[in-house]
Amino acid sequence: MAPSTRRVGAQTSKTRDTILDCVEKLMIREGYPSVTYRVLAAEAGVTPSLVQYYFPTLDAIFVSALQRRTAENVQRLRDALAKRPDEILHVMWEFSLKEATGALVTEFMALGNHRKTVGVEIARVTEEIRQVQLEALRAREGASQAAEQPLTAGALVALISGVPKMLSLERGIGITTAHDDVVRAFETYIDSVEPRRTRARRSRRPRAEN
Repeated sequence: MAPSTRRVGAQTSKTRDTILDCVEKLMIREGYPSVTYRVLAAEAGVTPSLVQYYFPTLDAIFVSALQRRTAENVQRLRDALAKRPDEILHVMWEFSLKEATGALVTEFMALGNHRKTVGVEIARVTEEIRQVQLEALRAREGASQAAEQPLTAGALVALISGVPKMLSLERGIGITTAHDDVVRAFETYIDSVEPRRTRARRSRRPRAEN
């Protein structure tokens, strides 16, 4: 006799989205340890058994929330790249600064250190975003000119996505020395490789966002 398969709620369910909305709110407001079946059910106005129907494990809750947020971020990045094809590096830098300073991203990064499944998913979605950035940079007309600079396309993508996260992690434990210098130097370098065509307000030090 074949083993029974546990039913799981549909991914397109409005109730599922409501639960994931509450996951994000709890993580931002109280931190990831606050997310339990009981607390999440109370926040969403449903029963704990219904939450478990959609998400059999806590890891499933966190991974699903991360995947949904990543899908939104990737689409936002693609839209920005398409809108400003001559400012790809600036778009990627602005995207990375905003992503790294988000309270939700900070919680996911901390959570990934404690739950292996979430850590693996963070690595996967980070690679996904970097591939989108690499493809855009390499497909851009004249990308070979940027590749001739001291930093290759791959190095630029790694630094653009990694530096803001490093600054955010340091700021989280109270280290801010030379942060403005790093941001200023990197933005000056980007300007030299890819002169800006649109005016935008610069933020010398990323500030935490919700």
